[in-house]
Amino acid sequence: MVDDVKTGTRQRLLIAAESLLLTEPYDEVSVRGICAAAGANAAAVHYHFGSKEALVGALIEDRLGPLWADGLARASAGGDPLSAVVDTILAPFVQLAGDPMGRLHLRLLSRFVLGRHLTTWQGPWFRMGTWAGLLPELSDREGRRRWMLAFDLIIMRFGSPEIEERGMSQPDLATLRDFVVAGLTAPTGEQR
Repeated sequence: MVDDVKTGTRQRLLIAAESLLLTEPYDEVSVRGICAAAGANAAAVHYHFGSKEALVGALIEDRLGPLWADGLARASAGGDPLSAVVDTILAPFVQLAGDPMGRLHLRLLSRFVLGRHLTTWQGPWFRMGTWAGLLPELSDREGRRRWMLAFDLIIMRFGSPEIEERGMSQPDLATLRDFVVAGLTAPTGEQR
């Protein structure tokens, strides 16, 4: 149980959910279990977040969003080539992959995002529209689609058990970077 009485219920729920989700599979962590671990009543998750998915989305944004905030601000200001934007995106993944707790967060991010759990992201880093604007030569729809595929690939690679065990080598990282840049800048085919 989260025992800091001075911590607000919302924060206790985030801490309890994080603790449970970093050690148990997503589908095995219940709202009731999160509330019990937080010392909150059974309706607290729904009151503060609306759903388990929204709670986990808030947790991911709270823990990982700040890692990309400065990079997104620089990228949004323009001027950086797309390869530098991709480097900015990859740098926190590399940092997280080098830390045991960071690897657990990457695994949670991977399970949640790639499992297509529905949530409404609040922070700009987690919304595809933010990134689509960095591909002005593409329609908004195509820009969102490409960024979604790029992030899926990045998250899948960094959230994989293989990377959790041995980390990502520099050659693997360079190949991932080049592949993402190539996908984002590829010429468009017929519009669907």
